[in-house]
Amino acid sequence: MEDNKDIDVILPDIENSDYIHGKIKEINIATEMKTSFLNYAMSVIVSRALPDIRDGLKPVQRRIVYGMNELGNTADKAHKKSARIVGDVMGKYHPHGDSSIYEAMVRMAQPFSYRYPLVDGHGNFGSVDGDGAAAMRYTEARMSKIAMELIRDIEKETIDFGDNYDGSEQEPLVLPARYPNLLVNGATGIAVGMATNIPPHNLNEVIDGIMALMNNPEISIDELMNYIKGPDFPTGGQILGMNGLKQAYHTGNGSIVLRAETQIVEHKNGKTSLIVTEIPYQVNKTKLIERIAEVAKEKIVDGITDLRDESSRKGMRIVIELRRDVNPHVMLNNLFKYTQLQSSFGINMIALVDNQPKTITLKDALYYYLKHQVEVIQRRTIYDLRKAEERKHILDGLVIALENIDAVIELIKKSPNAEEARANLMSTYFLSEIQARAILDMRLQRLTGMEIEKIREENNDLTIKITDYKDIIASDERKNDIIRTELLEIKERFGDRRMSVMNLKTEISIDNEDLIPVEDVIITVTHNGYIKRMSVDEYKAQNRGGVGVTSIKMHDDDFVEHIQMTSTHDYHLFFTNTGRVYKIKGYEIPEGTRQSKGLPIVNILPFEKGETLVTFTCIKDFQDEHKFLFFTTKKGIVKRTMVNEYQNIRTNGIIALGLKENDEVISVKVTDGKSHIILGATNGKAIRFDENDARSMGRTASGVRGMSLGDDDEIIGMTSIHDDNEEILVVTENGYGKRSYASEYRLQTRGGKGVKALNVTDKNGKLKGLKSVDEDMDVIIVSDKGMVIRLHVLQISQTKRATQGVRLINLKGDQTVVTLAAVPHEDDLIEEITEERITDSKDVTPEVVSENPTEV
Repeated sequence: MEDNKDIDVILPDIENSDYIHGKIKEINIATEMKTSFLNYAMSVIVSRALPDIRDGLKPVQRRIVYGMNELGNTADKAHKKSARIVGDVMGKYHPHGDSSIYEAMVRMAQPFSYRYPLVDGHGNFGSVDGDGAAAMRYTEARMSKIAMELIRDIEKETIDFGDNYDGSEQEPLVLPARYPNLLVNGATGIAVGMATNIPPHNLNEVIDGIMALMNNPEISIDELMNYIKGPDFPTGGQILGMNGLKQAYHTGNGSIVLRAETQIVEHKNGKTSLIVTEIPYQVNKTKLIERIAEVAKEKIVDGITDLRDESSRKGMRIVIELRRDVNPHVMLNNLFKYTQLQSSFGINMIALVDNQPKTITLKDALYYYLKHQVEVIQRRTIYDLRKAEERKHILDGLVIALENIDAVIELIKKSPNAEEARANLMSTYFLSEIQARAILDMRLQRLTGMEIEKIREENNDLTIKITDYKDIIASDERKNDIIRTELLEIKERFGDRRMSVMNLKTEISIDNEDLIPVEDVIITVTHNGYIKRMSVDEYKAQNRGGVGVTSIKMHDDDFVEHIQMTSTHDYHLFFTNTGRVYKIKGYEIPEGTRQSKGLPIVNILPFEKGETLVTFTCIKDFQDEHKFLFFTTKKGIVKRTMVNEYQNIRTNGIIALGLKENDEVISVKVTDGKSHIILGATNGKAIRFDENDARSMGRTASGVRGMSLGDDDEIIGMTSIHDDNEEILVVTENGYGKRSYASEYRLQTRGGKGVKALNVTDKNGKLKGLKSVDEDMDVIIVSDKGMVIRLHVLQISQTKRATQGVRLINLKGDQTVVTLAAVPHEDDLIEEITEERITDSKDVTPEVVSENPTEV
């Protein structure tokens, strides 16, 4: 605090000094910061980071191309040292350091960075593995052939020039760019407050798009996308996501997904390999391989046994070897999710339009390029016209001289000097000074007859050309025709096939469902509500009459009540006794083995108090207008409703149908509106009727009568058929069953009592199950003690419908059949009659029965 007095003494008397009066200017610091930053930002935007919409080049790229052209380093000449090119560009045009120039030139020479490289390099210019280029003193370069099209006609005053950084040279403000380089090679740049990221495209497609725009200036962006399918990256790969691409082309901003090109190869030893031949744009191959190794090591994905890079000059090749038990499609989806085998590309189309940054659409890019080309053709034609008129003016003078050659020679001989000769020629023959000089400079060999004829022919040709040039200048259609012709020539010379595949139908997101293999499974639900899914091959086929194997490990008072063949990716609708329905996917059901108990279904589905599962079914697609759900209740009530009524099911379920008192759903089947329905009852009778007899109803309707029943009878099964040659399998509670043709069941009207499906006796028991089967199926029969047998349908006798059937499973004690399921037949699973003891059930003693039981 004491030092403040000293400070006051030291401070000068500002008011009476020269600080304000003429030597120091007072400014507002906020205003100065704002102005200075905006000047800096605009300098970066305009002079460094963003491309011009006309030639698609940033200043450093334009200066490199122009500098190489001025150096004579063209495509038809020998390569020059990169250091010489960089030095020339830096000294004349680009005062930002040699590294920025060389790095830009290196990228312009990399075939994995530019779709059509503008620099033809010799030496090490880096690699897709992220290796840097060799120092500029070691590499050589020249312009590529397509880069020559960027500067073609530049000498014909087609573009404007401006001073370089010190005013000592002139540099082009834009190049003629005879092909649409902005879209063809794309652009990437980070400015101040904005950035651009324009993907490269196929030359053929972009030129086709320009042709379409010239033919129809009112063409829409969607119509342009019929010609320009999408980006075309130099590293190939697949492009996913039509919505993001449309958004980018319509608004200038969007995102697409890039996915590596892969192959699945199966080897003779049973193993499978994933072969990666193309990777997403701007992905470092070495880092990609390191990431794959990392996710394998950390068990993020499991099943990779070997990983190696076999890339060579012939192309890219990354080999990923898998274990025998690994599903390659699931592994591929996992790698797409956790590595850069799939990456996103954010499209941000910002370019300089009239020297101002602007977000452009696809049509804008083509329109402004076409506008630039019209100006280039106009200025080129004006230049050619001027040169032609200047030449014709000289030739007109020569023709006059040649027509009066003797007098002209005599006039020149008499003149004391060249100036007098020129003046005499001008006054005698009314020539201009330029014409008189041309006559005086004419060599004597031009006086030969052949030379005179050449001069006259050239003069006539120039007359025709001048007329044509004037027509071009006055006609927009002529300019468009010239642009069409020249673009088609470029397309013919440089056009090539697409490198990237447009795979717009594939889903973009990799969610958990994509990581689950699509496979057939069996879903079982016990009487006490334990649910699990198992692979179909958990059950091995046995011969008819076997004692079966253990299906599920459970308590003595529990048994499998529901079993169904389905898929992990199907939707599963679970119907309860209260008429509600719940929906989950197959893979959401916990997986188990044949002996495992499963998980209580109430842990998966939020059942209400007193609610129990009565049946479930599976649906692949809710949008099919020809699919119905056909409900059957134990009291014989049926209802038919379109499947789309059940698409939007809340987590806590919805009402599936209205049930009457003491009734419950026993079956729900998916039908196609062309089926016949067969219902079976405990009294051994069955009824067959057309499903259209039950008209389509709303979701909450109760339904109509399907079969008339006695007081003690109930419906035990329902199936759908399409023709009389299908077979109907019936099974009784004591394990007897038979097959009969559907023709045995005559077509009736809904609501009748039906016909006899099986002769019910005390020995075979009441009817317990009814299914439609064919010879390519196996039948799984389940008892209330958890015993299961799987046998081929052909092992079950085929008889008339009124017989008692044959023994299908040997039930001991008080066991009874509770359910059955039909699954695809497995030839390699048939084995001899086997027996297996249930470890948890003490009252069951399995025994082997005759392989040829007699029909009852």
